[in-house]
Amino acid sequence: MWQDASFRLFLGADAISQFGSQITLVALPLVAVLTLDASSFQIGVLTAAETAAFLLLGLPAGVWVDRLRRRPILIWSDLLRGAALLSVPIAVALDAMTLPHLYAVALLMGVGAVFFDVAHMSFLPALVGKDDLLRGNGTLETLRNTAVLSGPALGGWLVHALSAPIALLADAVSYLVSALLLGRVRAEETITPVAERRRLGEEIGEGVRHVVGHPMLRRIAGVGALVMLSNGIWLVAQPLFLIKALGVSPGIYGLLLSGGAVGGLIGAALASRVAVRFGVGRAMYGGAALAALAILISPLTAEGWRLALFPLGCLLSGIGGAVFSINQLSYRQRITPEHLLGRMNASMRFLMWGAAPVGGLLGGALGEIFSAHTVLWVATAGIMIAHLPVLTSRKILRLQPPPRTTPALG
Repeated sequence: MWQDASFRLFLGADAISQFGSQITLVALPLVAVLTLDASSFQIGVLTAAETAAFLLLGLPAGVWVDRLRRRPILIWSDLLRGAALLSVPIAVALDAMTLPHLYAVALLMGVGAVFFDVAHMSFLPALVGKDDLLRGNGTLETLRNTAVLSGPALGGWLVHALSAPIALLADAVSYLVSALLLGRVRAEETITPVAERRRLGEEIGEGVRHVVGHPMLRRIAGVGALVMLSNGIWLVAQPLFLIKALGVSPGIYGLLLSGGAVGGLIGAALASRVAVRFGVGRAMYGGAALAALAILISPLTAEGWRLALFPLGCLLSGIGGAVFSINQLSYRQRITPEHLLGRMNASMRFLMWGAAPVGGLLGGALGEIFSAHTVLWVATAGIMIAHLPVLTSRKILRLQPPPRTTPALG
């Protein structure tokens, strides 16, 4: 794969975009908290706005991705997100920044993410071939977690040194650079011929039936939906607990968030090796078990040395989460016919990420009633329960290992 110039460009675009996105993960909610003094419920609305597009556009996006070439979709998605982020520092400079503006930016970021993510997962098989999907996904996950490791720390430092709105400039630029690199990528894509296209609802239904009718895909979707619901609650509680309740600085806040990235890097490096050694099913099962149990450590965080418990729990849970995620993604890409890839990925994204805005609103509502620490415990319990559909399945343990035995890159 590394000998293919298009694959290298694709990785470069992904790495730059992911790095900038991690800066935004820190900076966007801090614009609301530090610049606009947002309440718990307003943070919840912002979190919901970031993922609402998966609920609103997730299913039709899969049809459009199957009908059109995926590379242009990736490029336009990057350009949309870059332009949306660029509007924040401009509004601040004009003293016109408001919460509705921030909600609109979050919503546009979500629209770009919907189309980018579905096209990205559907484009990879055309770029590397189905036999190299496990290695390809492992490499992408390694790059993503490298960005997650360093991005929040840099984002926290930029917010501390320059302010949150200015920090968003870095992400805006990263999306524009990513779009330029993707413009040079070349791959043979298969799209649905015009003569074979049917009504939008019929094609959406075909993708949903493929997911819901497959026992293992149905369980994976169930895990993803419950995890994203819980993550929505977690993302509301996280900045309020660490910054407002414990009083950590933006710079330290960014460093604390890096624990999950370190775990993701380790998990990405182990994912294919674990699958080759024990089988895809056992790798998924073990990853889910570790992710569910280790997250219990993070809510034990308190002032002093116990601040280290937050990144420790995220690190261990991140290892398990990455092993599970890479193997389940490669598994579903391998078993799905190419003409259904976009709709399968969109259906999975809709079922999984569609729960995230609900979690954000729920987290905001809970934050108005309970302390941020209590809300964090609610999110933790949700993440544990979320993995039960996989952990209670015997069939997952019998899934066969992938045919390729080459270790993952990275």
